[in-house]
Amino acid sequence: MQRLSSPSTFFYKRVFPVFWFGFLAVFLATWIGSGAALRRPEMWPSAFIPLLMAVIGLAVFRRLLFDLVDEVWLDGESLVVKNRGEQARLALGEVINVNASTMTNPPRITLMLRTESSRFGKAVSFIPAGPRGFLGAFRPNPVATDLIHRIDALRRRPA
Repeated sequence: MQRLSSPSTFFYKRVFPVFWFGFLAVFLATWIGSGAALRRPEMWPSAFIPLLMAVIGLAVFRRLLFDLVDEVWLDGESLVVKNRGEQARLALGEVINVNASTMTNPPRITLMLRTESSRFGKAVSFIPAGPRGFLGAFRPNPVATDLIHRIDALRRRPA
């Protein structure tokens, strides 16, 4: 089996949001606990910025991170998808579209499925394994390209 998803998925899904919201919580707690907020009521509007950062962070995390699956493995003509302890095997023939977004960080690959999976829905998104870097955003993702070629070869094969 070949791993298609990045090992850093755990960091992006679980660790980074804790750091983000933890930093904002510590900042607000320190600011309120210092007593400056009570002595100077005109400073209260400055609490709006961390709260706004929390709301925007939640929206971005829900859109870009929280829908990612934990692991995707290629096993011959099927994909093994793992998320939160659940595992499913999806045939490559069930994939109707491979979408690789390049201008997001982290990069994502979204596989649209022919039939809805009971565990993962109509789409499976993951962070592809492979090198990162500035110039990588301007090249096709090798994992997505390989998947496209494999799926195309399956479609061309006589039934």
